[in-house]
Amino acid sequence: MATSTSTEPPEQQPSLKRAIGPKLLILFVIGDILGTGIYATTGKVAGKVGGALWLPFLIGFIVAIMTAASYVELVGKYPKAAGAALYTQKAFRVPFLTFIVAFMVMCSGLSSASAAARAFSGDYFQEFTDAVPPTLIAILFILALAALALRGVSESVKTNVVLTIVELTGLVIILVIGASAIFTGSGEPSRLGEFQASGTGFALMTSILGATALGFFAFVGFEDSVNMAEETKDPVRTFPRAIFLGVGVTGTIYVLVALVSSLLVDYRVLETSSGPLLEVVKAGGVDFPPKLFALIALFAVTNSALINIMMASRLCYGLANEKVLPRGMGRVLPKRRTPVNGIIFVTVIAIGLVSTGEIEGLGDTTAFLLLCVFTVVNVAVLVLRKDHVEHSHFRTPTILPVLGAITSVILASPLSERGSDVYIRAGVLVAIGIVLWAVNKAWMKVRHEEEAARR
Repeated sequence: MATSTSTEPPEQQPSLKRAIGPKLLILFVIGDILGTGIYATTGKVAGKVGGALWLPFLIGFIVAIMTAASYVELVGKYPKAAGAALYTQKAFRVPFLTFIVAFMVMCSGLSSASAAARAFSGDYFQEFTDAVPPTLIAILFILALAALALRGVSESVKTNVVLTIVELTGLVIILVIGASAIFTGSGEPSRLGEFQASGTGFALMTSILGATALGFFAFVGFEDSVNMAEETKDPVRTFPRAIFLGVGVTGTIYVLVALVSSLLVDYRVLETSSGPLLEVVKAGGVDFPPKLFALIALFAVTNSALINIMMASRLCYGLANEKVLPRGMGRVLPKRRTPVNGIIFVTVIAIGLVSTGEIEGLGDTTAFLLLCVFTVVNVAVLVLRKDHVEHSHFRTPTILPVLGAITSVILASPLSERGSDVYIRAGVLVAIGIVLWAVNKAWMKVRHEEEAARR
């Protein structure tokens, strides 16, 4: 592999190819948000809140819109790769904070890809065979996606388009089944107002917060797209429409799918399944082959994982160019023009994460890490209002980043009742980041001293 990469520093490397137009970007955003979250964690959300599982998705939709508005302003202002890390550095000028934010974003993408790998090897795959160990399936799944990401951004994004259409089709099938149930009088409408926690006080509030924090995993993805800014045509004009439309479409679908799921299946049944939407198909009273829907679901979680592998590798590339990571992380294959070392690095981490938990724990880890990052980004957009750029760009109403920061802090707090394994896993990942920061800082110091000695 090393023989096919350039040994030039990143500033002399070939630039990333601008292959993503407006339509591709919209489908990229929708495809990134849709997928593992709704296909695999709907049941776990139901287990936390009860039959009213549509409510956490509605709250998550509102929180996502507020933070998405901050990302739209910042990517329009600074249309470069590295996303949240770039915005953090420009706002606070604290390299250590920048690195930790970058590492948390990277790890959130990889825990998301690992959750997708676990979902792929779960009930949906078991619909076909249970002869292969799930962990082996998950690892082979990650390796196959890494190979596709290495081949090229154009191939990866076009694959994303196909998979996005497939996963949208799967959710439309769920909505059609739900409409049929309503017209035929089947289903149980009383479940829609059923809460697992009794009473109306603190227990109910924390139950809803916990379900919303986990359900928020279904909305993550819009933040990935900003890392593709250097591969997007006219990013300043393209991103606002793509992100807002992507979040709007997916949020609407999520709430409707949650309503249908609760209408047709008891939340206790949904809670025990790693393929909850398959339970909806089986209970819908419509003659639709479960195996065909399981295949659609497998495509859906594949899409989520592919985009997260792409995002994390581009983040490595961007940080190398910002000199936050060693220059070697920014190496690009001359012919394919893909960040080869970044892809290898994130693939190794993703394979390691696959063995640390199941769908719920990995999904909640993703949500927790990103809620911490979203807090910083929402504050950064306010701090950077004093930094004016020459070109015009979208500007979000000030109230949105303020509310976005507050809600992100609340959902990341212990009020959300997430398991201790999530905090432990996130803490270990951050600790690894701190070690890497120290190593990189020492390497930069040695390099600086060598250059000074040569002078």
